[in-house]
Amino acid sequence: MDANTRVERALNAALAYAESGHPPPGLADAMRYAVFPGGARVRPRLCLAVARACGDTDLTLAEASAAAVELMHCASLVHDDLPCFDDADARRGKPSVHRLFGERLAVLAGDAMIVLAFQHMARIGACAPDRLANLILTLGRAIGMPGGIVAGQAWECEPAIDTEEYQRCKTGALFAGAAELGAASAGKDTGPWRRMGELLGACYQVADDICDAAGDAEVVGKPVGQDTALDRPSMVRDFGLEGAIAHFRDLVDQCAEAVPDCPGRTSLQSLLRLEAARLIPEKLREVAA
Repeated sequence: MDANTRVERALNAALAYAESGHPPPGLADAMRYAVFPGGARVRPRLCLAVARACGDTDLTLAEASAAAVELMHCASLVHDDLPCFDDADARRGKPSVHRLFGERLAVLAGDAMIVLAFQHMARIGACAPDRLANLILTLGRAIGMPGGIVAGQAWECEPAIDTEEYQRCKTGALFAGAAELGAASAGKDTGPWRRMGELLGACYQVADDICDAAGDAEVVGKPVGQDTALDRPSMVRDFGLEGAIAHFRDLVDQCAEAVPDCPGRTSLQSLLRLEAARLIPEKLREVAA
């Protein structure tokens, strides 16, 4: 079974649990709308890839961790799009959750998905109680204070922002968490994997900055030009488009080299380079190569 199939199956199982009984139909619909159809599922696939690279052949815990990571990511997108933050009309090529379901249900859908991520991991992880506590702590660290994605969002509310610290929290933390969860699911030490995850997150954030500055809204699936419009930190604003592309290229090399020693190191390095290349708009790939 390929990674995409595993991720979609795990997410469907998590949402089915949330929809069991008699939940408020509007909230259930908003949650499912936020999750399906998904984007590239980069973070959950990273979780599975690390677990495989570490020698995990069962992947039960890795699938649960992958679903939890994606639920957290989807929740963050719903909250990012709210009027109090980006006030975005579209996400993944369709109306944002608050535009379709209203602001109140959007807030609640994001909250419910955050809780569901921990519920799903706890339910599936009960089969391996010796690993569960570490998995939950790792996921929590990627989300909350002091350096998770909630902290990253909060940096946007500060008068002075360190761009690298902001992006390390807002984007890098969940990538680092995905990598660490893959290792933890396989019963391996998570420490060596954090740096690789942070670097991949940095690659993704710089690519996102580039797409916002030079991408096409129909291709990207969300509004572009938002960093300038909302006066947000951006590598393109700091270093220019060519400088940001050069920085992206350097980060990809660092990320590949940061893959720890493991049975699948070479294969994972190749996968990371391939996935990173796809993050840049096609018209800019020659510059980024």
